Amino acid sequence: QVQLVESGGGLVQDGGSLRLSCAVSGRPFSSCIMGWFRQAPGKEREFVAAISRSGSVTLYADSVKGRFTISRDDAKNTVYLQMSSLKPEDTAVYYCACRAGLWMGSRQKESGVYYAWGQGTQVTVSS
Repeated sequence: QVQLVESGGGLVQDGGSLRLSCAVSGRPFSSCIMGWFRQAPGKEREFVAAISRSGSVTLYADSVKGRFTISRDDAKNTVYLQMSSLKPEDTAVYYCACRAGLWMGSRQKESGVYYAWGQGTQVTVSS
């Protein structure tokens, strides 16, 4: 059974930076296409970023492009989300997710294609 554990969330000021981590166990990490999603209070969960199994292909939501960077370290079974130039509207619970299979382009933005999720980590950006 695959387990995902996020960490690195917290309170940061407008314009600040944070790095989220997601440790994966119970499944060969290299077989996971990894995604980050977020959910703000009263809103639906939305896609943030995804990275292919090799790490050579990434995908970002328009709202974070140029500010966030997704990366992975297969030796540590961990995926990261480096967040810079944070804005109050980035405030949300951030979740990582794993899916198997082939890279499917923009379908990586769909939460339904991921089969395993972490418990989430809170990110709060103060103005």
